[in-house]
Amino acid sequence: MRALLARDLRLAVRAGGGFGLGLAFFLIVVVLVPFGVGPETAILARIAPGILWVAALLAALLSLDRIFALDHEDGSLPLLATAPLPLEMLALAKALAHWITTGLPLVVAAPLLGVLLHLPGAAMPWLLVSLALGTPALSLIGTFGAALTVGLRRGGLLMSLIVLPLYVPVLIFGAEAARRGAEGLPAATPLLLLAGIALGCAALLPFATAAALRVTLR
Repeated sequence: MRALLARDLRLAVRAGGGFGLGLAFFLIVVVLVPFGVGPETAILARIAPGILWVAALLAALLSLDRIFALDHEDGSLPLLATAPLPLEMLALAKALAHWITTGLPLVVAAPLLGVLLHLPGAAMPWLLVSLALGTPALSLIGTFGAALTVGLRRGGLLMSLIVLPLYVPVLIFGAEAARRGAEGLPAATPLLLLAGIALGCAALLPFATAAALRVTLR
């Protein structure tokens, strides 16, 4: 599993669309928002948690179609399926590689981009915690969607239609936790619900992803 994770990280860096693409999209969305809603500090501070979470969600969506596409194109996916590593662990390793190359940079960059949107300082820790809990769930859900559409023509569009509705609970509780932190309200409840979603995804989706891959490889 470690070897597969290291291989996917190297491929993400060499093929592009790894560390840089999602982070660049995240930055572009945050920079463009003040042009659309105006430069008023009060408005930007109020909408900053939601904007940052929507931008993170869309940035994570950009590279989902590449999770299994490269392995399918070069014929290595059937070989990985016959390897001693179970398909469930393969799915988990793919999700972890996606989170390291996409989700983790977003978590690290979020405080800086929050400053651009005048996010209150009190909300910064809550934003970081919510992103740290929520982005792994985004990667796990996205890996499941990528497994359902691997090998299909225009699979990226279909995958977006499948994945985006599943992202909604993560978006709601993540943005709510950051918003409550910004307003000085208790944020434990949305964070606990977000952690429950992440743990549920980690427990169930590797098996669902493995089942989808078995159907695809038949």
